[in-house]
Amino acid sequence: MKAFVFPGQGAQFSGMGKDLYENSPLAKELFEKANDILGFRITDIMFDGTDEELRQTKVTQPAVFLHSVISALCLGEEFCPDMVAGHSLGEFSAMVASGTLSFEDGLKLVYARAIAMQKACEMQPSTMAAIIALPDETIEAVCQEITASGHTVVAANYNCPGQVVISGSMEGIKLACEKLTAAGAKRALPLSVGGAFHSPLMDPAKVELEAAIQATEFHTPKCPVYQNVDAQPHTDPEEIKANLIAQLTSPVRWTQSVLNMMADGAEEFTECGPGNVLTGLIRKIKKA
Repeated sequence: MKAFVFPGQGAQFSGMGKDLYENSPLAKELFEKANDILGFRITDIMFDGTDEELRQTKVTQPAVFLHSVISALCLGEEFCPDMVAGHSLGEFSAMVASGTLSFEDGLKLVYARAIAMQKACEMQPSTMAAIIALPDETIEAVCQEITASGHTVVAANYNCPGQVVISGSMEGIKLACEKLTAAGAKRALPLSVGGAFHSPLMDPAKVELEAAIQATEFHTPKCPVYQNVDAQPHTDPEEIKANLIAQLTSPVRWTQSVLNMMADGAEEFTECGPGNVLTGLIRKIKKA
């Protein structure tokens, strides 16, 4: 069985999507449609922008989404998924590729999500850090202890065995990195991100995004979508909506999603989008 997967924020690079735009009439049409919907030429930033311009959340998220979705749509008949999944933002790409959302609605939701998240980040300085080579349980216990002391920090991304990203307030992340290093983590690496994604600190953004999601039409997908919140396959539009709303403040259970897809028969994984981060993670999950 074939699984198609879609990356999240962090996969962007200058020049992304330019080859698609230049070589495919369909891609060119969709990119131009995106420029019209967004009200600015995101293609100019994607193709020729600086890394700094691309790092702005309101640019990064629609840029990665567009590259991912258009890559999938340009595959034509070769895009024949038995199941799909996306990492964080990538879940929206998976929704469009599977027919759950239209291209236009998917882009509008991604842009609304990006703006809402940027606002939430500005309300409270916060960040994330990657923790390497510690059991999930140890990371969760340390995060709970620090949160109980008044500094929010949670496990946010279960990327692969031995790689968990934590998310929280500046002080929460600092304390967690110190404690987790003392507990034996090989590395506790602060990430250059704009805020504490997939943590309770995204609650203000969740309220905004929920209103946008509820006002959008969702369809039954052509194959199951394995969602971040519970790592389970979903085809019911209402369930998919509820999980997508919860996603912003809940952890991304990527390891569990891939294991469940494999248990359900996935033999071939194809990554659609910039880079090959997920392909690397899936390789590590398979080995574990």
